[in-house]
Amino acid sequence: MTKEVLMVKKNTEGIVIINKPAGLTSHDVVSRVRKRFGMRRVGHAGTLDPLATGVLVILLGRATKLFKKFQGFDKAYKATLILGKRTATADIQGKVIQEMPYRNYTRNEIEEVLRSFLGETAQIPPMYSAIKIKGKKLYELARKGIEVKRLPRKIRIDELRMICFDLPRISFYLRCSKGTYVRQLAEDIAEKLNTVACVEEIERTAVGPFVIDDAVSLQDLNEENIRNWEG
Repeated sequence: MTKEVLMVKKNTEGIVIINKPAGLTSHDVVSRVRKRFGMRRVGHAGTLDPLATGVLVILLGRATKLFKKFQGFDKAYKATLILGKRTATADIQGKVIQEMPYRNYTRNEIEEVLRSFLGETAQIPPMYSAIKIKGKKLYELARKGIEVKRLPRKIRIDELRMICFDLPRISFYLRCSKGTYVRQLAEDIAEKLNTVACVEEIERTAVGPFVIDDAVSLQDLNEENIRNWEG
């Protein structure tokens, strides 16, 4: 059965807020939107891992020139980490490379560690990321077993609070600046707890003014979901 293609006007442009499902890359979503609308000029503003779900801003037509503006928006996430296991990709889908015991932490101990990350800080980006070094994406090098030195990058964490506490799982809400890696944050939290961790779930709940309630599924996407933009 042939999938429906919406024949939109050639001058159609704007933004679409997609609720990305788990298992797809951000590029996969862009490809599906292209096919859905029969358009070529489509992009996204801010990569989500295949594991991650939630708000993905899609730019259509001339709105693609707003890439830097949308990419620079603050973000918000809900995530769950699992203590005791470290993986190559820093998420549950990666190969386990280290296991460590963890204590029976109290809620106050966890909350104190989370508070220690508030404000401006520096974060070393993970190897499994789309950052380029000498023209090569880090995740491409990582897949070949190559690890390179990464310089710390300035980030800002405005809110980091626990929303569920059921060891070995810790769920938290994060509001942060662009360039903040949730997977790396999970590992850094575990390090302060003298153990290791990986991320089990990530949901991006907001990109700038756009929240998860604004988002539409790929299945329900239609021309009415295209929002106006200002150049």
